[in-house]
Formats: sequence, structure tokens, C-alpha cells
Amino acid sequence: MGLKASAARWIANMIVPGIYRDHKNAVAIQTKVLKQLIKKGTKTQFGREHDFAGIKSYSDFKVAIPIRDYEGLRHYIEMIAKGKEDVIWPGKPLYFCKSSGTTSGAKYIPLTRPAINAQIAAARNALLMYVHETGRSDFFDYKMIFLQGSPVLDKHGFIPSGRLSGIVYNHVPAYLTQNRMPTFTTNSIEDWEQKVDAIAKETLNKKMSLISGIPPWVVMYFEKLLEVSGRKHVQDIFPDFSLFVYGGVNYEPYRAKVESLIGKKIDSIETYPASEGFIAYQDSQKEKGLLLNINGGIFYEFVKADELASGSPKRISLADVELGINYALILNTNSGLWAYNLGDTIRFVSLAPYRIVVTGRVTHFISAFGEHVIAEEVEYALMRAAREMNISVSEFTVAPQVSADGELPYHEWFVEFSNAPSDLKALEAKMDQYMQEKNIYYKDLRTGNVLQQLKIRCLPAGSFVNYMKSQGKLGGQNKVPRLSNDRKIADGLG
Repeated sequence: MGLKASAARWIANMIVPGIYRDHKNAVAIQTKVLKQLIKKGTKTQFGREHDFAGIKSYSDFKVAIPIRDYEGLRHYIEMIAKGKEDVIWPGKPLYFCKSSGTTSGAKYIPLTRPAINAQIAAARNALLMYVHETGRSDFFDYKMIFLQGSPVLDKHGFIPSGRLSGIVYNHVPAYLTQNRMPTFTTNSIEDWEQKVDAIAKETLNKKMSLISGIPPWVVMYFEKLLEVSGRKHVQDIFPDFSLFVYGGVNYEPYRAKVESLIGKKIDSIETYPASEGFIAYQDSQKEKGLLLNINGGIFYEFVKADELASGSPKRISLADVELGINYALILNTNSGLWAYNLGDTIRFVSLAPYRIVVTGRVTHFISAFGEHVIAEEVEYALMRAAREMNISVSEFTVAPQVSADGELPYHEWFVEFSNAPSDLKALEAKMDQYMQEKNIYYKDLRTGNVLQQLKIRCLPAGSFVNYMKSQGKLGGQNKVPRLSNDRKIADGLG
């Protein structure tokens, strides 16, 4: 065991017990975080406009600051971009994290020094949790591949801007800089296909132990590695590869494909970083869910997802959350986001400690007929049926189809299979059954003959890659939406 691996074990034994102790006092810690955030924000323009000085309790806070999305924040962001200080947080942010918007185009999320430090600390803690539970730390002694955005930054106004992963690349702790790959030059390639090709060639003969990235783009990297090397499995190229770190999407739809490419099962760590803050990370290989990052400069609020669109949704703090409820996640951060609707939905699977699973996006659902189907449900239905029928899936999305000629409407699934089912009708029937089990509204529509059974359209290999490429969203932090309430993606694929 090398020096870094030994040090990682020692540090894990020092830090991890403290994280679990904090979770025993999570509500008190969150209350402290809110007070600290309000104190910092009091002398900002936002703080004066919302009477931060008069806030004495969480109830006061909710009255003073309404929930807003990026459009509600945009005019403050543009002030910051033009060089104004003390707008939503003291001084100016170090960066803007650029992320894809919906109606608003690109979003520019402020990122301060404390927020960057919190991002780095949470990523470190995810690895230390793994080391503490498993005793495995050898991966620290070898090379690590991070499939991420370009570290070359642009500017939005006067503020440097870039993708979160590209910004973080410039702040990786010194003890990891000698381990990480690809090189700065390779990582700066903008075209994703050229970049993956360059990474494969650059990393081919390295002693690799850890690979991190969004699963669909890691699949693309693995396939390129095998093409370049002529090998059958990734484990033949990287025999020391022992840990896969991922985020951004649910791994389960990709797990069978990834393990098939690797040639064996491999440990994995799920993380939940966002431009707005590092929300949670997997702390156990045995327990379900991700440990909420309660002491990372974020005060969390929660709104029942089906109440979010109402005129006055009820906001609660960590003190009042319940198991099994689908919540929209509202953030208040040390970069100056206040009552900010992140757009994600989560569900608590444990309250001691606080663990969550990501269930989808507020804007990614199907409710064309009143069913309000979310990502967690479609992923469950497809993955359960695929396992039972020994099928693997590369990628998929779902859209409503309003049929013509008197035929009942249905949900149309666009699926790219790694190995296609021998009996498509049987697969459709199984998936429809599991959808009814997961969503009572869907079941009512099916039994009431409002919807007919779902249908699958099998797509040829490369369909989703080509679609993302056509949208200028190939690689990086971009993901294929699992659900759409319209036919825009469906028509693009069809």
C-alpha cells in the first residue's frame, strides 16, 4: 500500500465519524447554516430589498423571501455580470457556472470561494466514506480519469464562466493533481467525439484505478477504448480499475451495459453535485440513498412536488420532512441563491441519517392525461422488466402519443437496446404492469380505458448520441431527459 492510500485510510477514520455525528444534530446544524447565510446576506442589495434585518425565525424567512426560479434571479445575475458588487452575496462571485436552461437559454449560477471549497470537500468525503466502510484505498495510488467539461473558461460580463466540472478542474487539491487524467490539453478539446478519442489514446497504457463521469458518456469512452486497443473488456486494459464514481443520472439503466464493457462487476459511488451546490453523496455500499450534505453552506427547503405549482406551496425545513414523499428541492446557498427552485425532485429513504434518492426533474414528467408520471417510475418499470427478460438498455426516453383514427392514446417509449428483446410484446406488457404498480393515476387511466398499453419503438444503435449531437449537447454534463410532456424529443429521434 502506497503513501496516499495509507493517508486516505487515516483521514477517513478521522473525518467520517464526525460526519455521522453531525447527522445526529442535522436540524440544529441546518438552523445554524440559515442564520449564517442571513447574516452574510443582510448588507447585500437582495438583503435590503427583502428586509433580512427583520428576519428572526424560519417563519419570518419564508414570508420575506418567495420561491423563485432562474428567471426570478436573472436581473440580479445581470447586475453581477456588469460588475456590480454586493448584489445577492457580499462582493462578487469568483465564477459563473454555466448550465443549460429551459425557457431561459443558458443559466449563469454564481459560485463563490466558500461554495467551491464545499464542492471539493463533499467530493472528497464521498471517497472517504467508501474507504472507511470498505477499507479499500489503493485506488489513491494510481491514475484517475475524470470525464468532464473543459477547464478553459469564458466570461459572462466581467465574471469568468464555465461548466462546473471544468471550474472544479482548476481547484483539484494538490495531492490529486499527479493522479488525475486526462491532461489539461486533452481536457480542453471542445468537440466531445474528438475529446473521447484523445482521452482513450492518452489513457490506454496508464495504470488506472478510478474513473468518474456521467454513465452514458463513460460508456462512449469505454467503447472507444476497446476500439482503439482491440481488447474485449476494459478490465483487460485497466486490471487495477476498481471504482466508478458517477452522478447526473440514475446508474441503473446503464449498469448492465457498463459492467458488460468492463467485464466484471465493480464498486460504484453516486454523487449529486449541481452548479448550485453539492447536495448529497453515497456514504454506503450497503444502504440505499445518498447522504444529504447538511453542513456544506446550503440551507434546504422542501415542497411537496404536486403542490409546487400552487399559488402558495407549503415550504418546510429538514425538521419536518417525511419518508416516501416526493419533494421539490429549494436551496439557499453561500453563493447567494435564496429560496431557489433547483428543479429537481427527491424522496427521503432514511431520516437517521438523512438519505435521499433523486426521483426526477420538476419539468420532466408526463401528465398529458392526468397521470403525472415521473422519472423514478419509468426507470423502475424498464429496469425491472429488463432484468427479468435478460435485456440490457443503452438509452431511452418516453413521450405521450395522442393516437388518431379512434385509437386510445398511449405512452411511447423510445429505447436503444444493447441486446434487443426476443419478445417485444411481452416486454411491453411487463413494463405496463410495473407502471401501474408504481403510479396509481396511470393504473386508473389504464383500467378506465383512457390509455392503452404502452408501446416501445426500438431505435438503432447511436440514435441518442446522434440526437444529442444535433442539439449541441453531446458529452459533458448533458443528459437525455427521461420524460417529456410533449413530442419535441420524440420527433427529433423519430
